[in-house]
Amino acid sequence: MACAQGGAAFASTCTIEQAQGKDGLILTIRHPDGAFRRLLVTQDGRGVIAADGAEVAKVTILGGDGIEVALGGNRYHLPATVKAS
Repeated sequence: MACAQGGAAFASTCTIEQAQGKDGLILTIRHPDGAFRRLLVTQDGRGVIAADGAEVAKVTILGGDGIEVALGGNRYHLPATVKAS
């Protein structure tokens, strides 16, 4: 999947894993250097939130089929179903 660290350009270098946790679906995004982020998929229209840590995930709609998530200097393009408001 497409990701970017710091000010770098997006590249399809990250992988994503899904696991069901007690609070819902957890996405673990892994960078090629071993870094990773965990996101919790929400059911309240926010898309995703940080699953751990104190940093807040900022979600931006990219269109009808995707979101950009910014978290701690990293950015991710994720597929998503975006409902019309």
